[in-house]
Amino acid sequence: MNREKVFVIQPVLGDNAEVLHAEAVALIESADAEYIGSARQTVREINPATFIGEGKLGEIASELGETEATILFNGDLSPSQTLNISKALGDRKVIDRTTLILDIFASRAVTSEGKVQVELAQLKYLYPRLRGKGSALSRLGGGIGTRGPGETKLETDRRHIRARIHALGQKLEKTEQRRSLQTERRKKERVKTVALVGYTNTGKSTLLNAMTGADVFVKDALFATLDPTARAFEIEGVPFLMVDTVGFLQDLPHSLIEAFKSTLESALFCDLALIVCDASADYEMQLSTTLSTLQELGFSSPYLVVMNKCDAAEGVRLPRESVKISAKTGVGLGELKRRIFEAMREEFIKTTLFVPYGQMAAYGAKKHLLFERNIIFTDEGEFVEAVIPAIYAEDFKQFVQN
Repeated sequence: MNREKVFVIQPVLGDNAEVLHAEAVALIESADAEYIGSARQTVREINPATFIGEGKLGEIASELGETEATILFNGDLSPSQTLNISKALGDRKVIDRTTLILDIFASRAVTSEGKVQVELAQLKYLYPRLRGKGSALSRLGGGIGTRGPGETKLETDRRHIRARIHALGQKLEKTEQRRSLQTERRKKERVKTVALVGYTNTGKSTLLNAMTGADVFVKDALFATLDPTARAFEIEGVPFLMVDTVGFLQDLPHSLIEAFKSTLESALFCDLALIVCDASADYEMQLSTTLSTLQELGFSSPYLVVMNKCDAAEGVRLPRESVKISAKTGVGLGELKRRIFEAMREEFIKTTLFVPYGQMAAYGAKKHLLFERNIIFTDEGEFVEAVIPAIYAEDFKQFVQN
């Protein structure tokens, strides 16, 4: 099967154009398409009709000639700008950055919730772009921008699409209510949640597998993980739940952040977040992007900065307080577990209890509240090495050894 060829138009609006362009190439590859070239244009004043101006579009049209290619404008376009650029480039298919990201989301979604979120985001984004787009849609035939809701839904009347958006929104609300109940149940069961958050493609899924012994899909591609994945693991005999989340990008459109807020809920309400960065890449940009996105979502949980892929970053100066690991080789994972437990030290008390045999019934009635790590039997009773949640410390005060 021939891969869709994509040519990138990169507007230069600030200092991050190179990073955004590199991301665009990675996004194209993640969409199973082929990057064939690009054109950059410094934009001092945005042209309301075509964003970058008709002169530059004329140059691009000449450069492309008869080459069949989809045009990726690496930014957000209005509906009229999309149509005008398409017309200036010989009626070629034109997509913007959000359309491409949504297309990748559509191909990655596995669970019913993920599919609902993707379709809702696509319909909300495409709805205002339907006017005058019927002929353009008919020309698409397939490829980027047609996955997810698909051509048929977009060619139906606008009332049907409004009704579909409303129905999907209600479905998502029910899912969010169910997730809230699950979160409350975990709290009651004393299970602490550790969320993996951060830039896309920094190795979060690999880290989840390494920490929990899970077998989560791992791929060197942007947005390889879309649906949240939760797996159990233990530290010091205490059970924890580790949750993997969708990765972030620079300039991730606000509409996408809103659409995936429920997916990221596990990160927002976690007991501890691990912000995973790629030590071999621009980790400062990754960290600032992640923190600003989390702030926009109202994140307030404690967090640790984890520098992954340290085996490929020799000689790189990394933040002193960060945890240096390689999820692939296992280096630093012991230290990471220690730091996770230390970050929650106010939540747990490590102690030794002595339980006389005569008080075994009283102890047995509430021992489900603590985590036994080791037991030594003596003639008079049991010595129990235990980890006690701080909220239950008073319940075991009579057994604590001074």
